[in-house]
Amino acid sequence: RPSKSFSVYFGWGPSSNVKATFFIIGENAALYPDIVKKISEDGHLIGNHTYSHVNLSCISIDNAILEITKTNDLIKQYTGITPKYIRPPYGLYSNSLKKETNLTPILWTIDPRDWSVLNTDSVVKHVLKRAKDGDIILLHDIFDTSVEAAFKIIDELKSKGYEFVTVDEFY
Repeated sequence: RPSKSFSVYFGWGPSSNVKATFFIIGENAALYPDIVKKISEDGHLIGNHTYSHVNLSCISIDNAILEITKTNDLIKQYTGITPKYIRPPYGLYSNSLKKETNLTPILWTIDPRDWSVLNTDSVVKHVLKRAKDGDIILLHDIFDTSVEAAFKIIDELKSKGYEFVTVDEFY
């Protein structure tokens, strides 16, 4: 394991040679199977983020398992790989659900709240101010500002000697 490493929840592009972990929402996988396949082919790790981004603590365990299973099945269909990790929406995941699904829940150590800020520079400053070895940075690839921030964060941290890894290199 590199001496300085991060896991980031998305990204491919100009900041080359960075592998990331994408936690996929099943509804989006169903709409964009080619993107899911491309993410996998590019060597990124894919995890589960439920089918409909539901708060797993607000539904029955049977419905929670269905949310997870449907997403796993789609990811397996498009990539040939069954996810081993889940980023539960809102960070809420019970021990009983962990036992039932056999997925390792992954949370984050840095959340710049990119989904509410929608400002590239603000996200970059937030992350760079807090970043340290072993952090997991949460970003959402559905916002252009977050994608732009990711590339800037990657470039800046790489220039400081950090390496980026997928979450499976931590667990």
